[in-house]
Parts: sequence; structure tokens; C-alpha cells
Amino acid sequence: MASRIVGLDIGRDTLRAVEVENPDKQRPVAVRYAETPLPADAVRSGEVREINTVAAAIRRLWAEGGFKTRNVVLGLGNQRVIARDLTVPKMSLQQIRESLPFQVQDMLPVPVNEALLDFYPISEGQAETGPVVNGLLVAAIKESVMANVNAVRQAGLTPVHVDLIPFALTRVLAKGALGRGTVALVDIGASTTNVVITNGGVPQFVRMIPAGGEDITRALMNVLEISPQQAEGFKRARGLTPAGSLPEQERRAADVARDSAGELLGGLRNTLNYYANSHPHEQLQGIVLSGGGSRLLGLTQALGELTRLPIIPADPFAAVEISKNLRKSIAGNEMAMTVSLGLAVGSAA
Repeated sequence: MASRIVGLDIGRDTLRAVEVENPDKQRPVAVRYAETPLPADAVRSGEVREINTVAAAIRRLWAEGGFKTRNVVLGLGNQRVIARDLTVPKMSLQQIRESLPFQVQDMLPVPVNEALLDFYPISEGQAETGPVVNGLLVAAIKESVMANVNAVRQAGLTPVHVDLIPFALTRVLAKGALGRGTVALVDIGASTTNVVITNGGVPQFVRMIPAGGEDITRALMNVLEISPQQAEGFKRARGLTPAGSLPEQERRAADVARDSAGELLGGLRNTLNYYANSHPHEQLQGIVLSGGGSRLLGLTQALGELTRLPIIPADPFAAVEISKNLRKSIAGNEMAMTVSLGLAVGSAA
């Protein structure tokens, strides 16, 4: 593995990248971080739609960030990726991967030859037919993955690995005390919310919800017939805080924001309830919240009240050293870089 690697998070409207030294050591060191905006519609739901445009933005990001390596780890985490429980006969991991096309066709929305398949083993067990391996099937639409990979290559970089974003979150958030119990890691992005439930620091359950902070902005634009800038400004200023004695227009906007956020929060509650009902012997200890969308005013309190679970502040640097210069430059922006940091840290795992 290279001594330096960059985790690249391709968001809906922003590219974010973290450079890490010694990524597979016990205490990797984050040394550089940069982000740059993307033009509207160049990326939709984590999938590159305009390769030339995104490649140009990546080149700009590298120039502005001063990254010292061209080796890149990319993340996957949108509605074109699925992760589902799968139990297979016990065999080597290589044999399991080779057998997947013959076992999972009925679980896929597309033909097997249009998907990229992988298997993440979790535990071993015993079935009537003999020893088995329990794990997660990960399947991604090949066309979607290659669009992101080709944008990186066109920028003159080398994509060395493509990783599932929930696994990346696990590497940096399920640490210390959080790595010993059962917790839900929830990363809220612009258009996708990634959920991974870990037990003992090992991913047990993964879901990617096609909703995020952008849905609130869009609802404000459509209902109130205001510009994207006005909608985003109101969302950031007011969030989900009570409307109180606001003027009628602002009170209406507050109602729209709460209704839109309520759909996302309801989806999260249903996801966590599904896991709890299917794993009755495990007790969720809390929710670790991260991602740019998690900074919405009032969201933490609303999620805690709805799920009746404690909301635990995310600490993406719990298992990572951070250079002095970088610490100064990212103050207040730590949550936005969680995914890119997780992609870089332990990326060969």
C-alpha cells in the first residue's frame, strides 16, 4: 500500500478530499484537506453525469489542495448500490466472490453482467447443509461506478480502490467505546443518507436512503417559489427551530422545512426499527451523526425525540492523528470531511 493516499468524496455539489500518510498503520496522519464546488447537475445522487466537467473540478481541487499523491480511493453510496444480508456455504473469500453471479441474480435490479459484486464476511455459522458464512452482499451498477472512475482517470489520477461509504464511516466512527457496542452511524449528505449499524466495530447492516439536505432546499423552492439561494439561506439560518412569532412567509417556510425533514427522519426511524425488530437480542446504544446535512439546526434534537435514542457526537479523528496546520484550517468543518477521511484510512482493508 502507498505511504500516502487521498480519499475523494464526490458529492452532489462539492468535491472533498483528504490526504493521509501511512493509511494502514494503527495511527494514520491526516495532512491535507481541500474542497471545491461542482457545477449544478454535474453529479446527481453521487453519480458523475458530466465526466469532463467533474474531471476539470478534480484537477482544480488537486492544484488548490496541494496533494502530494495521485493515488485515490473513491466511495460508493447511493440508490444505485445495494447492500443486503447474504449467507453462503463456507469457502474461501475468493471462492465466494466467484460464486456470487450464480447466487444473487434474483436480488439484483439489473442483469448480473451489468453489476459489480462483492461480499463482506461478518460471521460464521452452522446450517442444516453444513458450515456457512454470514455477510453482506454489495452490488453496484457497473455504469455508475465506471463514470466516477473515468472522471478520476481523466483528471490524471489513479483510482486504486472503490469502497462502500458505510464501510468508510465505520473505520473512523466506530472506535473506542463505540466500537464495543451496537451503534447506528448516520451520515446525512445532500441527496443520500448512509446508515450502517455496527456491533463490536463490525458492520452488520447497511442502507442508503435516497434523501438528504437538498430535499429540504428543493421543497422550499417549490412551495414558496423562491430561488435556490434564498431557500438554502433560510434552511441554514432557521433549520428546524420553532417558528414562534415569525412573519407569515417565514412561518410558512419553517413549516415546509419541518415537513420535508420529517420524511427523512421518518425513514431513519423506520430503518432503525427494522434492524431492532430483526435483531431482538441486540440493543442499539445510540446514533452517531455526521455529514454536512447533520448540521441543520434542530435536526439532532428532532432525531433523538423521534427515535428515543441518544445522539452521540461524531469524532472522525478518534483513531487518526491530524497535523497541526490541518487542524487549524478545518476548524468547524470536521463533519463534512468524515466520508473522505474514512475512504483514505485503512483503505486496503
